[in-house]
Amino acid sequence: MSAATITVPWGNSELEVTLPAGWRLLGVLSPKGLPPVPDVEAELMDALRHPIGMPPLREVAAGKARVTIVVDDLSRPTPAARFLPHILGELLAAGVSQDSITLIPALGVHRAMSQQEMADKVGAEVLERVQWHNHAFYEPRELVFLGTTSRRTPVYINRLVAGADFIVSVGCIEPHVIASFGGGYKNIIPGVAGQVTVAANHALNCRPATFNMVGQPPEQNPMRLDLEEGARMLNKPVFIVNAVLNAALQPVRIVAGDPIAAHRAGCQTSAELYGVRIPGPADVVIANSFPMETDLRQGFKSLANTIRALRPGGVMFNLIRAREGIGDMNIPARRIPIGKRGMRTVATLVLPFFKRLKLGGMRDDDKFFIYFALQTLKRYDVVFYAPTIPAEISKRLRFLDFNVDLGVALQKAAAGAPADASVLVFPHAGVTYPILPA
Repeated sequence: MSAATITVPWGNSELEVTLPAGWRLLGVLSPKGLPPVPDVEAELMDALRHPIGMPPLREVAAGKARVTIVVDDLSRPTPAARFLPHILGELLAAGVSQDSITLIPALGVHRAMSQQEMADKVGAEVLERVQWHNHAFYEPRELVFLGTTSRRTPVYINRLVAGADFIVSVGCIEPHVIASFGGGYKNIIPGVAGQVTVAANHALNCRPATFNMVGQPPEQNPMRLDLEEGARMLNKPVFIVNAVLNAALQPVRIVAGDPIAAHRAGCQTSAELYGVRIPGPADVVIANSFPMETDLRQGFKSLANTIRALRPGGVMFNLIRAREGIGDMNIPARRIPIGKRGMRTVATLVLPFFKRLKLGGMRDDDKFFIYFALQTLKRYDVVFYAPTIPAEISKRLRFLDFNVDLGVALQKAAAGAPADASVLVFPHAGVTYPILPA
C-alpha cells in the first residue's frame, strides 16, 4: 500500500506529513466553511438593537449610573477593538456618562495586561475615552463576596463589577475543554473572579466523567452550570456581546443579550462550525494546533479538542507550532525522572486522590492541566512534534515526549500503533472537535 501524504496549515506556510505505508486514512476533518458576515459593524448593531432574551442595549442601559464593560484578554481573538466604539455609542446614547464607564479585562488568574496590550485589545481611542483597571484575582480588598453556590463554590467577584449597576460582557464563543464553550457568563467566572472561586469552579470537572467537556451541551456541564449560578448572584443586568469566529478569525455570527439565551444560540453556531462528525474512534489521531499557534498552552488545546476521536490505548500525534515556545506555562525547575510508562503508573495511583493533593504556588488552570494530562497519559499514547520547545524543557518533561524532528516523532507514533492503523486527521484541531456516532 502506498504511503499517503497530508498537508496541514503551519503558520503562514504548510507542513507535509507522510504517513507510514500501512496506515489507513479515514478522513481529514476541517471546520465547515461558514461565510463571514459581510459587514461586521452592521451585524453588531443589529445584535445590539435586536438582542436575544433582553431588550436592546440602549434601553437596558438607560438610567444606569455605573457601567462596567468586561472584555476578554489577549488570549482570546475577539475583535473587541471593532466592537467597543459601537457599544460605547449605544451606552452614551442611553444617557450613560462617559466618566461612569469602566473597562476591565477578564484575566481570570492570568497575568495583568499592560497599557499597550489593552490598547491593542480594545483600541487606543476607546482607552483614551474611558478608565480601565486590571483584575486583581489575588487581592482580597479588590473582591466582594456574593455567597456560595449549590455546588459549594464561594463566589468572590471584582468590586468594580459587583458595584456596577449594569455590566456589558464582550467575548467569543469557541469550543472549550472544561466549559463546553467559551463566552456567556465565563467573563464573570473565572474572568473577574477571585482565586478561591476559580479553584473551586475548576475542581468540579476534575473527575473522569467530566475532565474533557469540549463541545458538550452546557446544560450537562457541572462547571458551566456552577459558574452561571455564581455569576447570577450579581443580581443585576448583564448584557453579553459574543462573536463566533471562523478559523480565519472572522465573525460568522454575533449574538447579544441574555448571558444564557444568547450564549446558547451562539453555541449552536459554534457547534455547527467546529463540530465534525466521525465514523468512530481511530487508532491514531493527528491533531495540528492551527490556529492556536501562539505558545504551548494554546497548542495543547488541539489535543484536548480531539482526544475523543481516539480509541482507548490509541496514539495521539500532536503537531504543535508554538511560535513563542512554552509561553507563560509553569514548568518544573527540576527534571522529572520518569518517562511515559512511569507517568502512566503515577497517574493510576494519583488520580483517585488528586483533589487532596497540595499543589502550592500553581495557578488553578495549571492544576487542571495536570489533572487533564494525567487522565490523558493514563488512557492514550501521546507523541508531540513541537520544534520550538527547548531541549532543556523536553528533558525536564520527558514523560510528555516532545520531539523537534518530524521524522523521529513519526517513528515513535508508528511504534505505538498497529501496522494497519486507522487514522483521523484534524488540520485545525485548535478549534475543531469530533462528534461521535450516537
